[in-house]
Amino acid sequence: MSDTILVVDDDLGIQKQLKWSLTDFNVVFADDRSSAIAQLRRFEPKVVTLDLGLPPDPANASEGLKTLEEILALAPNTKVIVVTGNNDKENALKAIDFGAYDFYQKPIDSDTIKLLINRALNLAKLEDENRILAKTRPAMGRIIGNSDAIQTVMRKAEKIAGTDISTLLLGESGTGKEVFARTIHEHSPRKDQPFVAINCASIPENLLESELFGYEKGAFTGANKTTVGKIETAQGGTLFLDEIGDMPIGLQAKMLRFLQERVIERVGGRNEIPVDIRVICATHRDIQTMVGEETFREDLFYRIGEIPINIPPLREREQDIVLLARTFLNQYREEFNAKAKSFSDGAIRAMLAHRWPGNIRELQNKLKSAVIMAEGTVIQADDLGLLEPSEDFASEILNLREVREQAESKAIRKAYQRADKNMSKTAELLGVTRPTLYSLIDKYHLEDLKTGV
Repeated sequence: MSDTILVVDDDLGIQKQLKWSLTDFNVVFADDRSSAIAQLRRFEPKVVTLDLGLPPDPANASEGLKTLEEILALAPNTKVIVVTGNNDKENALKAIDFGAYDFYQKPIDSDTIKLLINRALNLAKLEDENRILAKTRPAMGRIIGNSDAIQTVMRKAEKIAGTDISTLLLGESGTGKEVFARTIHEHSPRKDQPFVAINCASIPENLLESELFGYEKGAFTGANKTTVGKIETAQGGTLFLDEIGDMPIGLQAKMLRFLQERVIERVGGRNEIPVDIRVICATHRDIQTMVGEETFREDLFYRIGEIPINIPPLREREQDIVLLARTFLNQYREEFNAKAKSFSDGAIRAMLAHRWPGNIRELQNKLKSAVIMAEGTVIQADDLGLLEPSEDFASEILNLREVREQAESKAIRKAYQRADKNMSKTAELLGVTRPTLYSLIDKYHLEDLKTGV
């Protein structure tokens, strides 16, 4: 099937010329802004040629530039080749600045425009392939999830893992901030060195300094021997400071000096000790508000948060809920030698409807309880302490093809998890044949289902 090219030009002569020149493509036409947007929505072309001189203002480029902005707002990956008059280089450059792929000045030469279109089309296809690969390529091992929300965060974590840049993990309690920190460490050059975690909220304020920095013998009552702190323990590896937002304001100054100078002094000591570690911090607090209220140092905030990562709550990862639940079920079934092997439809509906204020930690706790309390091999909603609600899904997307694609992809993933990754049962739940299911998996680029990722 040939690729579709949209030609936006009100000159019938140029339309005919391009139609005969571009015989290798399915060429559709538009002669003003409204028809261009209608054709864009209908055919979703990867490449558009756009004449800047469109009615009702053909003598100027204003209407053409507005059309360009609308096209890129609706379809940002589309490659737009702007066609201009002989002496209109200024508007051509302005179009490039707006996001056009390239420009071409009239009169049109068939061979040149074909070359430009082929180059643009090849780039668009390459970018599509890269986006598909990014979705299907297994990401960071410890983190489980196929949702767009978690995949986006995983790619970001994967990019920074190979650097020593300071990272601040933000997210509600129970979202898995320590799991992310450990995963970043395991994918870093420091993976063979220690990963040391300390929760700043769980240690009394008067002990936190000596716990972090260590202390010399005789530094205070009970200091019977010199003791190395958590920072020194992490030498060569990664230090994870959980709940950094709860660190006392007085200790923050000492922490800032350590991060800037990479040296520490033990409590009661006088010698500076060089430290080579990576620091990852995390908090569930609104740390920027704390900076404004002067309960957290602004300079320390910028030092620890060179790259912040927001970990999404479980309620924003709907398609991961059943996947995570099955993973924990298998884990806890072995741990507690339990009979439970699967979930009832009611239990799955209840899990999908629950808001999960405690996030993954809450899901883990409910699964442990359910595995122990379930009477038979199938976990019911009651075992999870949840009620069965009615499902209510809505979509604001108006493009019917996109609505259909999202709905079918979502249904396939849900059926796949409900069928415990059995393709025949997945097809049966969806009411299609196995060949049709495989065809849909290829169509919507759900390659990870084939490999069981």
